[in-house]
Amino acid sequence: MFTIVEAAGWPIWFLIVASVVAVALIAERMMFLREKNIVPAGLLDETVKELKQSGVTPQMLKKLSEGSPLGRVLAAGLRNVKSSPNIMKEAIEEAGRTTTHEMERFLTTLGTVASISPLLGLFGTVVGMIEIFGAQNAGGANPAELAHGISVALYNTAFGLIVAAPSMIFYRHFRAKVDSLTFEMEQQAIKLVEIVHGERR
Repeated sequence: MFTIVEAAGWPIWFLIVASVVAVALIAERMMFLREKNIVPAGLLDETVKELKQSGVTPQMLKKLSEGSPLGRVLAAGLRNVKSSPNIMKEAIEEAGRTTTHEMERFLTTLGTVASISPLLGLFGTVVGMIEIFGAQNAGGANPAELAHGISVALYNTAFGLIVAAPSMIFYRHFRAKVDSLTFEMEQQAIKLVEIVHGERR
């Protein structure tokens, strides 16, 4: 590995930093955006059951708020349970926007890494080309310098693509995951409003 880094020259360090950032963000988002963490199965049914048994209590709201993002959305609606359906929906929408923002955290950074990695690879390629032309002199090309310049150019191009491709794949995956989870939360929140106001059983 060190031999490759040495052959690729100093521009490769920018790509190494980008790859470390990408791996860290991908691991963190994979842990956070698990469906059971965001939209726990059966939470709406448990909430409705508890609501019918004992009404809205501070303990219930606290448990929901601290449990999951969906719980926070439901809790926001239940805090306005005595208001009109529109007021309840507005409170849910506000909590939903906050929750969506939390789910989208770091995705912009991951997308940026995916976008700039090929450019960093291109930068390394340009540095390699400069070294290749710098190896030319009146007595001809220095083979060692020429080989080093070619290594810098090719390794940086390849590594830039290696970093960019998985970063973009996971960025797109997480964006789709956030959209799916947001939609699921919206559906469950609407069900809660309809149940509370007698529009659904």
